[in-house]
Amino acid sequence: MEFMTGVKKPDTLELQELYEESMVGKTVRVNGAVHTIRDMGEVAFMILRKRDGLLQCVYEEETAGFDLKDLKEAATVEAEGILEKEERAPGGIEIRLTGIKILSLPDAPMPLPVAKWKLNTSLEAKLNMRSVSLRNIRERAKFKLQEGIVRGFRDFLYEQGFTEIHTPKIGARSAEGGSNLFKLDYFHRPAVLQQSPQLYKQMMVGVFDRVFETGPVFRAEKHNTKRHLNEYTSLDFEMGYIDGFEDIMAMETGFLQYTMKLLETEYAKELKILGITLPKTDQIPAVRFDRAKELVAEKYDRKIRNPFDLEPEEESLIGRYFQEEYGADFVFVTHYPSKKRPFYAMDDPEDSRYTLSFDLLYHGLEITTGGQRIHDYRMLTEKIAARGMTEEGLEQYLDTFRYGMPPHGGLGIGLERLTMKLAGEDNVRETTLYPRDLSRLEP
Repeated sequence: MEFMTGVKKPDTLELQELYEESMVGKTVRVNGAVHTIRDMGEVAFMILRKRDGLLQCVYEEETAGFDLKDLKEAATVEAEGILEKEERAPGGIEIRLTGIKILSLPDAPMPLPVAKWKLNTSLEAKLNMRSVSLRNIRERAKFKLQEGIVRGFRDFLYEQGFTEIHTPKIGARSAEGGSNLFKLDYFHRPAVLQQSPQLYKQMMVGVFDRVFETGPVFRAEKHNTKRHLNEYTSLDFEMGYIDGFEDIMAMETGFLQYTMKLLETEYAKELKILGITLPKTDQIPAVRFDRAKELVAEKYDRKIRNPFDLEPEEESLIGRYFQEEYGADFVFVTHYPSKKRPFYAMDDPEDSRYTLSFDLLYHGLEITTGGQRIHDYRMLTEKIAARGMTEEGLEQYLDTFRYGMPPHGGLGIGLERLTMKLAGEDNVRETTLYPRDLSRLEP
């Protein structure tokens, strides 16, 4: 009989272990995938791709103990050799091979040149062969950064006393309302895929005071643009006992500061691979919605066509304005019109045409929507009635407020959009692992 006693330490080493000074000159064993082979005649260089980078291995026929012809690109192997310093190699080290064990061989040649520094192929080709295209070092690095963003979101909010929750993605109705819903049959009952965890977040504020969630949301919008997806990952939080919606903006600013520092220290390799300069987060300007429209209209000689909405071009110009005038990468646009916000948004007591809400723009692209919510039961039911809505399906949600709720608010951040702007991409599909849009359900 055998008993499991914990994590088993492998015989093979990872890159971080190989970088230790004490390892130089020793015989080591590593595993990985053959990223590329460069045959120079008397000597060949086999580059292994590992989970945290590339490792150069030197093949010399007299000492390698195997025939180079037995290897193929994308083969997975376990290699053995002597570790040496080499400044010209990735990471400043290389292995002089003395033996190799082939773990698997590919059945076909690689369909994409993943070993090249830049994967110069169409986005469509990259998405069609996603699991292969992401073997490219630069393509892969985008998603390590995305990991860092989620890690920063979680770690920062844990430090701020938030509780992580997990809410259902199938419901009887949506938090946002409207017609942009994916409808489905749920055991002979109508159901929808959730556009947001909003209602559940608010209900849980009455339990934990501060909650957050990272998860998928679904929007049945028939947009086919570079910034829209029909399924994306939302970073949501909701917090109680606030003095105003400014507390929500301050919390997001803190998250961005924490996360940029995390990326700078823990993801420096990926930042270097992608040539990224991190945005400034020491202070983020905030401007009213109506004032923002006036500023860009004046500076860029643009007529205000719709006083109650921001067009994509206006968002872009607002980002440009604050970068030119204040050197700001981010800008909060506050007090959005009530008609453009959901029923639960708190109206501005000084002017009910506007709400105590905001968007955060990053280089002119909306990446966050948030604000203060209505916490008073009567005010909430009155607004639902004023909008001509029915309370059907909202009974449990409204009961939460009937029995008392603190002043609260929160936000939702589009993970893929934030990653896109950080990585300097112009299409959100570049930073979406497996995009779902109007035309794509596979892979």
